Amino acid sequence: MLSIRKIGVIGRTYRHLTRYRQILGVFFKYGFGDFIERLKIDQYIEIGLQMIAKDRRPRVERLAGAQRLRMAIEELGPTYIKLGQILSTRPDLIPPDVLSELAKLQDHVPPRDYHAIRQVFEDDFGQFPEKLFQSFSETPFASASIGQVYQARLKDGEQVAVKVQRPGVNKTIEIDLEIMLHLATLMESHIEEMVLHQPVKIVDEFAKSLEREIDYTIEASNMERIAQLFLDDHTLYIPKVFRELTTSQIITMEFVEGVKVSDIQALSDMGLDRKRITQRGADICLTQIFYHGFFHADPHPGNIFVLPQNVICLIDFGMVGSVDRQTRENFVDLIENVVNKDDDGTTRVLVKLALWDDEPDLRILRKDVSEFINEHVYKPLKDIDLSKVLSHLLELTSRNQLRIPPDLFLMMKALGTLEGVAAQLDPDFNLISQSVPFLEQVKLNRYHPERISGDMMRLGSELLDFLHRFPNDLLEIARLAKQKKLTVNIRHTGLAEMRATNDRTSNRISFAIVIASLLIGSAIIINSEIPPFVYGISLIGIIGFSAAAVMGIWLLIAILRKGRL
Repeated sequence: MLSIRKIGVIGRTYRHLTRYRQILGVFFKYGFGDFIERLKIDQYIEIGLQMIAKDRRPRVERLAGAQRLRMAIEELGPTYIKLGQILSTRPDLIPPDVLSELAKLQDHVPPRDYHAIRQVFEDDFGQFPEKLFQSFSETPFASASIGQVYQARLKDGEQVAVKVQRPGVNKTIEIDLEIMLHLATLMESHIEEMVLHQPVKIVDEFAKSLEREIDYTIEASNMERIAQLFLDDHTLYIPKVFRELTTSQIITMEFVEGVKVSDIQALSDMGLDRKRITQRGADICLTQIFYHGFFHADPHPGNIFVLPQNVICLIDFGMVGSVDRQTRENFVDLIENVVNKDDDGTTRVLVKLALWDDEPDLRILRKDVSEFINEHVYKPLKDIDLSKVLSHLLELTSRNQLRIPPDLFLMMKALGTLEGVAAQLDPDFNLISQSVPFLEQVKLNRYHPERISGDMMRLGSELLDFLHRFPNDLLEIARLAKQKKLTVNIRHTGLAEMRATNDRTSNRISFAIVIASLLIGSAIIINSEIPPFVYGISLIGIIGFSAAAVMGIWLLIAILRKGRL
C-alpha cells in the first residue's frame, strides 16, 4: 500500500531534497527551465534554483516539447517511465501530441542484485527461495522498471516463472509521488493555464493506477479471470498461477515455452500457420472486448507467445481494460454511423460516448465529423489504418473539448496494437472485416428475448420503486413546507470571479480617493503655511505629497501588473 503525503516541514528531508534536485536538473537540461522557474519553488523548498545544473543536450531546443518531455521522463527513471506509460492510455488527461510521444517510452533498467531479491522472499514468506523451490536461477531472464522475472522449479519438479518486485521500489515510488504531488500543487497555484489540465488529479489518478500495478495479487486475479472466461476455448492458453507462492510482491506462474509472435522465422521453422495464428489472435482479442468486456490491454508482441498447434498464449496481465455493455453498444453504434456516412448520428453517439465539462458546439463538431468520415470511410477496407483513425479521432475530440474515457481508449488502443501485430504475421489480414461478426452480434444481443425481458423487469422494478417512494416524498415536502422548514438552496456559478473583480475595483477607487484626499489636504496645508517649514515649505504638506506619490505609484504598478489600466 502506497503511503503518499504532501511535502511540508516534515517532508523536507535529505531524501526529498536530493531527489528534488535531480528531477529539476533533468527538466532544466531538457529545456523546461522557464516553466520550472514559474513554479516559485524557492518559496516552499530550501533549495536554490541556481544550484541546479542548467546544461542542456546539444540541439535539444530544436526538438518538440513532447519529445523533450519523453526524453526527460526516460532519464528520470522507473517511476516517471511508469507514469508516462500509464498516462499514454489517458486521453482524458493528456493532449494527443504528448500522448503519442509517451507511448514510445521503454524501460531500460538493469536487474537488481540477486541477494537483494532473496530478501523479498524472506520478507514475504520467511524463507529464502532456495527453501521454497527445488531450484531457482540467480539470473533473471526479463527485467523491467517494477519487477524482474526468474526461472525456477517447484518441489514437485514443475517449471515456473517467478516475477519479483524490485526491493525498495515502493519507497522510491512514494518519494517520487510526493514530489510529483508537490509540483502539481505548485502548477495549479502559479501557472494559470495548467489549472485546466488538473495536474493534481493526474498525479492522484497515477498513484491509484500504480498501486494496482505493483500489487501482483491483482495481476494474478486478472489471469485467472481471463482463463475462466476462455475455459472451453482451446485456442488460448493462460499460464496457471500458483497462489501459495504469490504475494503482493511476488507472483509465481507456470513457465510456458513458446515462440514470440514477432519471431517470424521461428514460427516458420516450427511449421506453424501464420494466417491461422493471426485469425485466432484477432478472434481472442475481439471476444474479450465485445463479448466479455474484460480484456488484455497491452497485446504487444512481447506479451504474445505461440505454442504448438497454433495455440495463443498471453502473458503479463498488469494492464487490463473493462468496458460495460452500454459502452460496447454505443461504440458499435458509432462504427455503424461512420460506415453509413451519417454525420448527425456519428456526432450524437460521439457526444454520448465522450466526457465533457461544457457541451460542445454541435455545428463545429458535426463539420469535423464529416471531414473525419470523408477522410477514412471512402477507402477500400485494406487501406484503412486503425492507428491513423484513432489518432485522428483523438485530435477531433480534443479540438472540440471532448475527452475519450480511459477504458474506451484502452480498448481502441488494444485494437490498434493488434492490427500492428497482425500486419507482421499476415499482411493480407484485415481486422475490420474480421470484426464484423462481433459487431453484428453486439447489435443482435439487444433484441435477444432474455435481454429484453431482463430490461423490462429492471425498468418495472425501478418504476415500482419510484411509485412506492413518490407519495411519501411528496408528503414529506408538504410537511416541511407546513412547518416552515422547507429551504431551497440556489447555487450561483461564475459569481466568484465577478465578486473578486468588484472587490478589486472598489479597493482601487477607495485607494484613489485616499490619494486625492492627501493631495488636496497637503495643498491646503502648504497654502496655509502651517509650520514647521523646510526651505520655506510646510513639512506636513511635503509628507502628505510624498505619501500620495508613493501610494499613486503603488496603485499604478498594481494596475499595470494585471495588464489593464
